[in-house]
Amino acid sequence: MLPDNIVITSDIRHIFGKYLRDHSFSRIGVLVDENTRDYCLPVIRDLIEEALIIEIKSGEIHKNLDTCQEIWKQLTESYFDRQDLFINLGGGVIGDMGGFCAATYKRGIPFLNIPTTLLAQVDASVGGKLGIDFQGYKNHIGVFTKPDCIFIDPAFLETLPERQLRSGFAEVIKHALIADAAYWSNISRHPFSKQDWTSHIKHSVKVKNEIVRKDPKEKGLRKILNFGHTLGHAIESYFLSDPKISLLHGEAIAAGMIMESYLSHELLDLKTEELTAISQFILSVFNKIPLEEKDLEDILQLTMQDKKNEKGITNFSLLEKIGKATHNISVARSEMIAALSYYRSIK
Repeated sequence: MLPDNIVITSDIRHIFGKYLRDHSFSRIGVLVDENTRDYCLPVIRDLIEEALIIEIKSGEIHKNLDTCQEIWKQLTESYFDRQDLFINLGGGVIGDMGGFCAATYKRGIPFLNIPTTLLAQVDASVGGKLGIDFQGYKNHIGVFTKPDCIFIDPAFLETLPERQLRSGFAEVIKHALIADAAYWSNISRHPFSKQDWTSHIKHSVKVKNEIVRKDPKEKGLRKILNFGHTLGHAIESYFLSDPKISLLHGEAIAAGMIMESYLSHELLDLKTEELTAISQFILSVFNKIPLEEKDLEDILQLTMQDKKNEKGITNFSLLEKIGKATHNISVARSEMIAALSYYRSIK
């Protein structure tokens, strides 16, 4: 069962329009980037004709305090108060940063998410984690605050380039690997072009919501949602500062899942055939990231700021087997190097 604040619909205009009629907001603000302004905002524009449209530049590189200050500035200049509504219309960056700005502006104003990318629909918009990057570290500043509502319409995926769909698919794979072996078996039998996105959205939202319901503040179980993210986030952060390589979140997490499956094999006895199956399927969907020997030291240094760490120990969420994950597994530096080397060596 989904909670009342998450709605998956094929008719966003009807559901969203009813929500607005059922609530009384004196002002509405909408956060967009140049892509959602052109391709997604027109779907609902006539429902919010008087809304303040705040446009930011797309991309993880802009998920920072400078952009937040511009958002807060426009809300302030438009006299938004705690009875007004803020709408995040976009992907993971929009949802993370827009939610963070709404949750902190005047100690919190109502906000909702309309996720328009696969990544946001299956993962980023669900769970109440909000934040921005800081000094090169992913989601280093943030809060836990759930949106008032999340409206998910798979039709928005038709506006995406294939690369963005692949990026979101990484989180679909993750949810199956950590919690549902049967679902992994299903998705791994089909090539990327034959995947059922509506089914994946429903499955991922249910998996994530059930985990978050049991552990909303990530004190224990919720950490398993970070499988693939310790090394994945480090790689993503590292390449944010490298203009030669443009790396999407899901692409980094896909690489991280291969590396952390290797660690699961070495430390938790994940079967060799499962490691091979995970590696081969992910590489059938994602190109390998060209990691060089000179990159490894800086990537390892970035893992030192991972939010799962405790008392200077780098903790990972790993797989005991496909469909079952565990958390707080300490991993030594030499073991991380071995995982990076495994990824670099596979063909």
